[in-house]
Amino acid sequence: MTYEWGVPSGHTRPSVVLTEGKNLAPIRGKRGSKDEVSQHVEGKCVNEIIEAPHLRPLKVGLHLPESERIAPWQEMAAMCRLAEAVGFDSIWVPDHLIYHVPDREPAGPWECWSILSAVAAVTSRVEIGPLVLCTNFRNPGLIAKMAATVDGIAGGRLVLGLGAGWHEPEYRAFGFPYEERFGRFAEAFTIVRTLLREGAIDFTGKHYTLRDSELRPRGPRPAGPPLLIGSRGEQILRLTLPYVDAWNGWYAWNGNTVAGLAPLHDQVDRICAEVGRDPATVERTIAVLVRYPDATEPPDARAIPLSGITEEIVDYLRAVAGAGIGHVQVVLEPNTCETIERFAPVLEALDRLP
Repeated sequence: MTYEWGVPSGHTRPSVVLTEGKNLAPIRGKRGSKDEVSQHVEGKCVNEIIEAPHLRPLKVGLHLPESERIAPWQEMAAMCRLAEAVGFDSIWVPDHLIYHVPDREPAGPWECWSILSAVAAVTSRVEIGPLVLCTNFRNPGLIAKMAATVDGIAGGRLVLGLGAGWHEPEYRAFGFPYEERFGRFAEAFTIVRTLLREGAIDFTGKHYTLRDSELRPRGPRPAGPPLLIGSRGEQILRLTLPYVDAWNGWYAWNGNTVAGLAPLHDQVDRICAEVGRDPATVERTIAVLVRYPDATEPPDARAIPLSGITEEIVDYLRAVAGAGIGHVQVVLEPNTCETIERFAPVLEALDRLP
């Protein structure tokens, strides 16, 4: 049987093929942890263990429910375990406090980092991350401390997505200043990045001052978790692209279409050239909207959702991979254990030759 586990820090996903006798042809099986593979090896008469290529053209992550429905933690924990079991590569948690939208009741999700910490504890293989963490909602020194701690809980699986936020009503509702968002983000990004990468900073800014700040303990990775920026703002991209490992776009930015990716790539490429960064070294990621026929959420007029047909989703994901995307965050409508199971054949198909 073939058992597979992810490699959080890289872009390849090795698998182990257990072979008996002279038959070296792998038989597809369930995904499991490395320990599960070891136990299976010990319990079988295995003559050879070889590396098998992984054919998936990009990483596929799951975006957990936000405010479209309030899922209790016990249900989200079950979703996380199921997502890991069926082969998702990552799990992502949105960071908002409350939505005030005209002609709708206010809606708000659970607090992002609390949920993310729990996700770290109930999973063992998938990458995890906020999509994306608003730096203006938390002290930047504390963000670095939180990131090192959760990365430790996760065993080095955190991807730290960062952004400046955009929904002014939630700033007002929770007492955070909305003005000078870029200035605050710029200082926060410098502090978070420096603490995670170097372990210490002495910083004096307009919005934040840190004296003799040190990150102790440093977390499981000497240079900290990879950084991802979720923005299409020119100032923020110029500030962050010299340093981040990945860029993320929301499905509304490209209309959930392959053609809509080109201007987003062009912007990142152009700014990379302006700041002296090789654009090929910035991984591109994008959210993908999949709407099944039984979805009850109001449709998002900014995007054309995928219909939920397996073949359509597979073709789309292969196309976005061909268009330079290395990782997607799938937003399911409805977002439940049942739809995770419905999506599983997509992952199986992506692991086969087209």
